[in-house]
Amino acid sequence: MSPVLPREILIFTIARLLDGVRHVAVGASSPIPAAGAMLRRALDEERRRVRLSVLGSVRHNFFTNGSAELFDSAAQGRLDAFFLGGGQIDGQANVNLVGTGDYPQVDVRWPGSFGSAYLYFTVPRVILFREEHSPRVMVDKVDFISAPGTSAPGVYRPGGPVGLLTSRCWFSFDPTRPGFTLESLHPGTTLDEVRAATGFDFRHGPAPATTPAPDAATLALMRGRVIDELAETYPAFSADWRRDLAIHHREGAPA
Repeated sequence: MSPVLPREILIFTIARLLDGVRHVAVGASSPIPAAGAMLRRALDEERRRVRLSVLGSVRHNFFTNGSAELFDSAAQGRLDAFFLGGGQIDGQANVNLVGTGDYPQVDVRWPGSFGSAYLYFTVPRVILFREEHSPRVMVDKVDFISAPGTSAPGVYRPGGPVGLLTSRCWFSFDPTRPGFTLESLHPGTTLDEVRAATGFDFRHGPAPATTPAPDAATLALMRGRVIDELAETYPAFSADWRRDLAIHHREGAPA
């Protein structure tokens, strides 16, 4: 079997973070979170049924009325986990989906906040996910707060961030400080590299752990059932995944 790909580390990490959920929803243009949620569903098949709603999917979506039903489920406490990203994320888990510069005269305009703040307040397990881990994304302070990571005392807020997953590492989030703690480095990544790529301060131990990789059985499940299920909503991503596996297999094959 070919070596574990970086995207497979992320997918497996997401599946681990979703352990125990009953219902997870995944927004549009989110193939890696969707794959992680599908893997969690597959792993839990014998002990419980995980409800999965991938927006934009026909086969893997319990919602029939799009975002309106998503928001209703979140408000009623029937949604356990969701994913948020942003053009900027800061050390207090604030997310910027609007743009850079002084609002409203932004230098760069992004798609907008949509329901990010609402879901951040109502979903108990929000996983911040952004593959790019660079100083332009991981900033000291976002230029615009689309969704705040924490709220003032007395504000009713059952939801919020549990951590931040990037292409380099996994941070947990403590809302009482507030701030991030580096929990693990992905294989091949160093603490110095994470420090250089991160614009906010974070806590870490003297020797951060390495993010676990999937075992052979889980990897086979990912490369079989999960890719097949994902192809319905994300055919290009699934095709690229299969292509990368084929390349790695050829490169690793004996002469």
